[in-house]
Amino acid sequence: MEKITIRGGNPLKGTVKINGAKNSALPLLAASLLTLGKNSFRDVPMLEDVATKCQLLSALGAKVETSQGIVEVNADNIDTFETPYDLVRKMRASVLVMGPLLARLGRARVSLPGGCNIGTRPIDLHLKGFMALGAEIIMGHGYIEAVAPQLTGGRIYLDYPSVGATENIMMAATVAQGTTTIENAAAEPEIVDLANYLNAAGAQIRGAGTNLIRIRGVEKLVGREYTVIPDRIETGTYIAAAAITGGELLLENVVSDHLKPVVAKYQEMGVQIEEVERGLKVNSSLPLAAVDVKTLPYPGFPTDMQAQTMALLALARGTSVVTESVFENRFMHVAELKRMNASIKIDGRSAVVEGVDFLSAAQVNASDLRAGAALVIAGLAAQGVTEVGNVHHIDRGYYRLVENLQSLGAEIKRGV
Repeated sequence: MEKITIRGGNPLKGTVKINGAKNSALPLLAASLLTLGKNSFRDVPMLEDVATKCQLLSALGAKVETSQGIVEVNADNIDTFETPYDLVRKMRASVLVMGPLLARLGRARVSLPGGCNIGTRPIDLHLKGFMALGAEIIMGHGYIEAVAPQLTGGRIYLDYPSVGATENIMMAATVAQGTTTIENAAAEPEIVDLANYLNAAGAQIRGAGTNLIRIRGVEKLVGREYTVIPDRIETGTYIAAAAITGGELLLENVVSDHLKPVVAKYQEMGVQIEEVERGLKVNSSLPLAAVDVKTLPYPGFPTDMQAQTMALLALARGTSVVTESVFENRFMHVAELKRMNASIKIDGRSAVVEGVDFLSAAQVNASDLRAGAALVIAGLAAQGVTEVGNVHHIDRGYYRLVENLQSLGAEIKRGV
């Protein structure tokens, strides 16, 4: 098993170009199933999850070609409504092909999806939306099937502003008869990116980025060239890495508006973050101040930055309280951080973090994607040599993380 080895103590200095957003690329690739003709997606991060999604599209009959940062998809010859179990089990985002397949073929069958074990994350809201559009749902033997010879526009109120449910319903509704409204919709930048692509392909979607989205169904969508937005979570992770090491970074290819809650909270800690012509300039001097953090749906503080931020707060001066309101099982990194001398106590959905004078190196294991990033960040500041195992989790969301950190002055390597 590969591991990442880090000797902590080096301030990060230099420039990083942020990749396209994984959480945008995956639904965009799924949405290509709705189109006729060739799609060309640019700034696609070549991650494990993206490779899995491309394999899934190929298994459904699409022609997929990849090169560095570009994925071309032609879905003219989709010939099956059933997704292979061995691909879907690897990644939760696989369920996003369900809406496009249902709209395109009138039927979709997927196994219950896998991915990071950070909570139950049920897909009941996805199914509620499909039923509101006229689909019949059949469940059994670990599979979910939706059947609708013709989808019809409807009104859907989401009990929770689920990103995946909003995306899946929005995709299905693009070619439904009539108009669909999604109330209490998710407002994340990735939702806006998906709507922009679909509109470029011929859809009629209004309101993406607000809690009310309206979709007027059209007869067909046509493939397009499209550039994926920058990854706001990757950006936030490098901000955290600069902050914990007392470093100075320039982050290029950034949409600063997508990062307002992260930037505000890190500035509250004492991190200097400035918007410049080429992106964001981050400058940190230690120690940082303790702050309270509560994760919320966008535009609140993102749950995908909670673990990385907790690593920072472990060294902050004072007591911080981190409240996780999105996922019920997203404190699995706490036990590993405590192995590195962090002082953290969990109380239900909150974690009380007492800042310590130093983190000490240890052998730790990533339990999920963002937990892995948090342990790497902690290792950058820890005294001694930290070994992070289960690095395949990190590969699901960060492209060339080790190489980028090396270029910034970190003493880090990857190997067995």
